[in-house]
Amino acid sequence: MSVIIGIGILIAISFGLITYSFITTRANQRELVSRRLKGINGTQQDKKKQQNAATAKWFKEKAAPILAKPVKPKSASDQSNLKIKLANAGLRKESAPVIFLASKTICGLGLFLLTLIASMSSGHPAKQIFGMVAFAAGFGFMLPDLWIYLAAKARAEKINHGLPDCLDLMVVSVEAGLGLDAALLRVSNEMGKVHPELAEEFMLVNMEIQMGLSRAEALTNLAIRTGVPSLKSLSAMLIQAEKFGTSIAKALRTHADTLRVKRRQEAEERAAKTAVKLILPLILFIFPAIFIVLAGPAVMKLWDVLTSGILTQ
Repeated sequence: MSVIIGIGILIAISFGLITYSFITTRANQRELVSRRLKGINGTQQDKKKQQNAATAKWFKEKAAPILAKPVKPKSASDQSNLKIKLANAGLRKESAPVIFLASKTICGLGLFLLTLIASMSSGHPAKQIFGMVAFAAGFGFMLPDLWIYLAAKARAEKINHGLPDCLDLMVVSVEAGLGLDAALLRVSNEMGKVHPELAEEFMLVNMEIQMGLSRAEALTNLAIRTGVPSLKSLSAMLIQAEKFGTSIAKALRTHADTLRVKRRQEAEERAAKTAVKLILPLILFIFPAIFIVLAGPAVMKLWDVLTSGILTQ
């Protein structure tokens, strides 16, 4: 009996080992299949990235200069103004002006062709087709300028929003014994996640100073590169403080308080304008609904009385 029990135990153990071996082989096969699929997907993604990079390189080096040539500014001053306008929107790469001008040509020609096809297929007269096509081409040509303007405006708002906080940290750093360059570096490192635009600009100022530019030139470049009036005033204040030897910490504290007061005044101004801005929605949407709710039942009852009187007569 004991022999039979021992044989049964051995059979059960062997059966369990065989089953476990099949399970492990299936799991290994699944892992191998998943690894192969990941490898295939990874290679496909790498190929797509390489293709996209090749396409972007071809457009940047060959197609964009050809498309940008008809609308390229002729004078050096116009070209520098274009670079400043793109820098105000946060576009500082060397290829940014060429790509921007190429996008103007692409948008203008694209809307021109789409409007021409749509207007000719709908059977409009020739004068209307000419007007619609000219308007569409002009709008498409100016569309990248509108995008750059909105991007620069949004970036300026972000910089104005984060400037008082950065100035407070700069004041603390300068009063703690750091120099202005070290304070700018400290602010750019600490405020990188909260206010990345302003931290990046301060980092560029510090890098320009390390490359050999004077502090006045670096601060002037900061004012030109951002185009924000508050940073222009900050740069002028720091240049004057360095020139006349006044306390930078006191100047920064005064400037931060001035910016905070100005920011509060702008908020109060916006709050005061809301009453005027609400007049049009009130007249067009809210007052008609209130009038219908209040006077609607009375008008319906009066109508019933009038109609019943007419019918009785």
